[in-house]
Amino acid sequence: MPRYEYRCRACGTTFELNRPMAESSAPASCPDGHGDTVKLLSTVAVTGASSSSSASSARPPSGGGGGGGCCGGGCCG
Repeated sequence: MPRYEYRCRACGTTFELNRPMAESSAPASCPDGHGDTVKLLSTVAVTGASSSSSASSARPPSGGGGGGGCCGGGCCG
């Protein structure tokens, strides 16, 4: 179930609620009982081994054998 973040306009408290997507726009009361709240825009961060391994495989090889530079590495040895 998605988690949504809200802020209370009356007291400034920020809180989260787990609710179905169909209820994401429904009014939410803050933990202190105030009803004047606004849903905040949330961002998603995706992390994990697959993203770091694909990032490292996208980097060019560094140092030593394999070329690069102005002439493909043949004159730098």
